[in-house]
Amino acid sequence: MTSAPTPAADTLLPSPAGGRALAGFLLSGFLLALLGAILPAWGYHRDPPDFVAVGNYFLSLALGIVSAAVLARRLMARFRSVFLLVFSCSLSCLALAYLAMVSPPASAWWRVAGMFVLGIGAGLLNTSLFQAISGNYQFDAPGTIIRGGIWYGVGCLAATLLVAGTFYAYTVPVILAAMAAVPAVFAIVYARSSCDWRPPPAQPGLRQALNDFRSPGAILFALVLFFQFGNEWSIAGWLPLFLIRRVGLSPKDALMILALYWLCLLGGRLGAVALLPHVRSGRLLAGSVASALFGCLILFSTATGFGAASGVFFLGAGFVSIYPLVAEAIGRRFPYYHPGFFSGIFSVALLGGLLAPATLGYAAQNWSVGVVIGIPLIGTCMVMLLVPLIWLESKVTGR
Repeated sequence: MTSAPTPAADTLLPSPAGGRALAGFLLSGFLLALLGAILPAWGYHRDPPDFVAVGNYFLSLALGIVSAAVLARRLMARFRSVFLLVFSCSLSCLALAYLAMVSPPASAWWRVAGMFVLGIGAGLLNTSLFQAISGNYQFDAPGTIIRGGIWYGVGCLAATLLVAGTFYAYTVPVILAAMAAVPAVFAIVYARSSCDWRPPPAQPGLRQALNDFRSPGAILFALVLFFQFGNEWSIAGWLPLFLIRRVGLSPKDALMILALYWLCLLGGRLGAVALLPHVRSGRLLAGSVASALFGCLILFSTATGFGAASGVFFLGAGFVSIYPLVAEAIGRRFPYYHPGFFSGIFSVALLGGLLAPATLGYAAQNWSVGVVIGIPLIGTCMVMLLVPLIWLESKVTGR
């Protein structure tokens, strides 16, 4: 009796569906960049500051994404992948339409509920997209992550520019209603698609996580993910409020510098695609960490718009290649790791990164908005210290 091939064996080669699915990360970036861009439009740059409410928004969004990871497994076991894509886009569209109806002066708790639903929609979308690109990821992990990151950056840039361009022209409900049209278009496109994808690779649970805690290499990699993921989310979510209150920029100018941040990430990813085959990963990673650290220092000390733009440039250039290179190294050392699924010890790191912007809200309420850059500055220093430890551990263990 001949046994059927396992899904893992099937996903060792890239698939055309996976290549087409990479464009879906444009919507993912659009949804996840929305909160950082819309906060000034909601008035959270004014006095008296209510940074606790902002922290609650980020916490609710993170909890929605984590809940989606649990819900996605059940949906993928019962429905085709196309259904999951259409459902996630439709849910995101409804969440944005709901947020348009509960904009200020409505109670912040109504928006907390809306951000939770938006997190579920974005989380389901990410899971289904990563399922679609599983074969491409196993075949070429860094290239797949960078290409997906390019589409993600385009989406983040589009969301930020949309809010910046309409900030003084339209009301917040009108802006959010216009943004709701984007996932609606993607839902229509996916509903007409005939593509279907294989089940995702089996992911380890609590037992594997406990085993990983005995491995110094796994702990070091998880800490790098924890700090780097938190750094990127914190800057993307809080940069406009920081620039308005700390540097004194107008909301529109602050949003344009946030757009510059996304543009630097996008351009950096395009450059990384060209550099990756010719530059050793270690040198590229060290240069990225140094650039990110320099950008944090400039932002922390600047009092002008030019200084803020310069800091964002170096920060974006530094952040761009750290995660793809670390994810590639983790994939070699820990074959079960997949960036789209919560797996083993690395789920703890990703969850911690999701919670970082929420923690900043509670910290900023007590110690002022300057902590927004202080915490990523510390996180970048930690990444700089952890990278040599990973290299040392690799030399000692011979891995």
